[in-house]
Amino acid sequence: MRMMAERLHFVVWGPWTLVLLLGAGFWFTVRSGFFQLLGVRCWWRATAGSLWKEESGQEERGEKGKITRFQSACTALAATIGTGNIVGVATALTAGGPGALFWMWVSAAIGMMTAYAETCLGQRYRYRQSNGEWMCGPMVYMERGLGCPLLGKLYALFAVLASLGMGSMVQSNSMSGTLEFGIGIPPLFSAFLITVLTGTVILGGIRRISRVSERLMPVSAGIYVIFSLIVILSCWEYLPRIFADIFREAFRLESAGGGITGFLLSRSVRYGMSRGVFSNEAGLGSLAVLHGAAEDTTPEQQGMWAMFEVFFDTIVICTLTALVILCVIYSGHGGDISGADGAALTAFCFSARLGAAGEALVSGAMVIFAFATIIAWYYLGRQSFSYLLGCSGRDQSQENIRNRGYLALYLLAVFCGCVCRLEIVWLISDLWNGLMAYPNLLAVLWLSRQVSFPADFSTFALDKSRKSEYTDGNKRE
Repeated sequence: MRMMAERLHFVVWGPWTLVLLLGAGFWFTVRSGFFQLLGVRCWWRATAGSLWKEESGQEERGEKGKITRFQSACTALAATIGTGNIVGVATALTAGGPGALFWMWVSAAIGMMTAYAETCLGQRYRYRQSNGEWMCGPMVYMERGLGCPLLGKLYALFAVLASLGMGSMVQSNSMSGTLEFGIGIPPLFSAFLITVLTGTVILGGIRRISRVSERLMPVSAGIYVIFSLIVILSCWEYLPRIFADIFREAFRLESAGGGITGFLLSRSVRYGMSRGVFSNEAGLGSLAVLHGAAEDTTPEQQGMWAMFEVFFDTIVICTLTALVILCVIYSGHGGDISGADGAALTAFCFSARLGAAGEALVSGAMVIFAFATIIAWYYLGRQSFSYLLGCSGRDQSQENIRNRGYLALYLLAVFCGCVCRLEIVWLISDLWNGLMAYPNLLAVLWLSRQVSFPADFSTFALDKSRKSEYTDGNKRE
């Protein structure tokens, strides 16, 4: 079973997948005029920069009961900032060397435009259900844009399976393992605690999930950034050598024989890019679902928030994790770390410079990031489940029954993840994640002409007169 899963994993995440992901991102990069680079001032001012202009409260606070753009962005960040930022980065470095970090940057820079495109399309084709909630995501623009509901059903199936695997079981397993080895909480007790906390949040629907994410993510990410910078700055004299090795080893073609094949098969490229996608999810379509509930926005505005999330997830958080590990290794403060990998390697490097506080930081970050991922992926899975069963608001009583069924299934997956060994689940879940990319990228590329970009990077501002076009529920019925 494991050998078969590994073979399928190579087929799904082989070099051709990286070519497809990079090709889609590069296409939108060229079409936008390299917006993620030349328009950095524009999208920064429209996202993180806009948070400093809220003293009057009119921009992001919105009306009571509405999901603001910032809440929607925090929910998407909750789904993307998870174990991949700690476990995935450490694995990429041990397998691909320092050069893997460079290719994580490349995957993020190109993936920013894929995230922009899929989020724009999600906003353009979303519609309101009879219960007042939005139905949004790749399955919607596959049906309404491509005219291919069967492809939408296929994507929804992969997304539901991924939510029950990578979104719940894998994350709860990471939380349980961290609590057991960190403070000695038995897995069974963790299972009850995590399941109850998860149920408490997700029973409140997208509004409660958004409110929790809005409070959880800025604080936890901010603490992680501060402690990471403390470790990095304590080894600042090694940074020039580290960056020199990152760029030198990024282009080292190992035993693959050179040429384009060697380039794509080199370990630095494969691990750097695949872990970058695993972390920020650009190209998988999940961001299009998670941004679907935002009110008082436009496709361009929400697309820029998706760009910011990919930037913050990979360029900021993943880079900080990688530099912490490399700084400790290059400075020799970590001693013998042979055999360490994943969260253990990251925790070891933090503790080498910060003592017990460093290890506690990584443990706390793992728990918070994983919990945030669980609650965000529930919304993604529930949306996909509703679409898959064809009950997206047409029959309210039937939809409520099926939503409760998915809720029970999801909580069961969370509980089982805490108490089971999940080596095979990791592989299979990663498989579903990869399969989400194929139908999504096909649809995004086919509908690429419907993706609009700011015409003037220096003067773009949110056009408030266009908000109602995407919030009245009548768009493209």
